[in-house]
Amino acid sequence: MTTAPMRKDAARNWQRIVEVGRQLVDDGAPLQLNDVARLANVGVATVYRHFPTPEALMETVAAPGLEALVARAEQALTEDDPWQALTDFLNTTLEAQLTDPSISIVRAAPDHVLSRTTEITTTLDSLAGQLLERAHAAGTVRGVVTWDDLRPLMCGAAYAATIHADDQETRLESGRRYLGVMLHGLHT
Repeated sequence: MTTAPMRKDAARNWQRIVEVGRQLVDDGAPLQLNDVARLANVGVATVYRHFPTPEALMETVAAPGLEALVARAEQALTEDDPWQALTDFLNTTLEAQLTDPSISIVRAAPDHVLSRTTEITTTLDSLAGQLLERAHAAGTVRGVVTWDDLRPLMCGAAYAATIHADDQETRLESGRRYLGVMLHGLHT
């Protein structure tokens, strides 16, 4: 079943709402849909028509970053060196978590409200698992480690870097250091 394209004014409103949501997330402010409506200069009903919950807006804000991680994982699976492919992907993932707060929020959520988000995150987890399995098969990663182990460790490294640094450059530097320690422990 296909849906009709949005009217131009509805598409503009949708874009404005997402832009305001992005700015609020980047500023560390909560996504209150009434505030989003005010800042986007649209009616509250317009916001709720497009995004029935703050989580739906958050997932929409995070989608481009999550899709970029899927593309990076797909590219990494084509690289020859499984260990390097895995470490480069994990570095990219950490950087995305530290520069786009919506990614960590959506990845940490126990459930998703948009089916597209579920689809993207399921694909991302599958690809990351394949990268890890390739490194296992090459004998470069300890066999006891699974993607279910690594995923929360990545969130933990991003969280630790976020709470221990005030500026983005220091967060990235700390995050890379924490990831380096984790990778040292993974490598055989």
